[in-house]
Amino acid sequence: MKTVTATGKTVEEAIEQALAQLNVTMDRVEVTIVEEAKKGFLGLGSKPAVVEVTEIVNPVEEAKWYLQSVIENMNISAKIEERQDEDGTVLNLVSDKVAILIGKRGQTLNALEYLTNLVANRYSNSYMRIFVDAEGYRERRKQTLIALAERQASRAMKINRKVALEPMPAKERKIIHVALQNKPGVSTGSNGEGLYRHVVIHPSEK
Repeated sequence: MKTVTATGKTVEEAIEQALAQLNVTMDRVEVTIVEEAKKGFLGLGSKPAVVEVTEIVNPVEEAKWYLQSVIENMNISAKIEERQDEDGTVLNLVSDKVAILIGKRGQTLNALEYLTNLVANRYSNSYMRIFVDAEGYRERRKQTLIALAERQASRAMKINRKVALEPMPAKERKIIHVALQNKPGVSTGSNGEGLYRHVVIHPSEK
């Protein structure tokens, strides 16, 4: 947050000076009156009003600005649509080069989401979560993972051996676990460390 100290003949004038320095409107600042103006006697001993004005930073707006700048540096034109759902704030990318923004199995999109969250939480007093999507990719990926979980669970039961899936981010592993948590005949776990952590589907003992 950026804070400036300004003076004026009145508190209102001092605030106007501060707003001009910050180049923001009144609804985006917090004002602290350090000292009221004093007129003095016959012009002697007069003192100007002193105020401290702090710009209120919106973490989501900062995150959107950062995300837009990163995309522009990729030489891609994209529109960012903001919406709220039950999980929090979603920034949806719309572009004619959406495949590049998604990357292989969502790797580029995941990286953009990670960086966007770092920026948002730099300006937030409490932890917040921002989800970055690209033209509904997240839901399509979720359905693909659920179908994968079902296929590999059936395979594990058929061959009666554990089946290891490819490494995935934590939120994708969670989709697999949830998809199979109530499925008879199998259980799931995770093995590996860091980028190599993956889901293992175990057939239940007969």
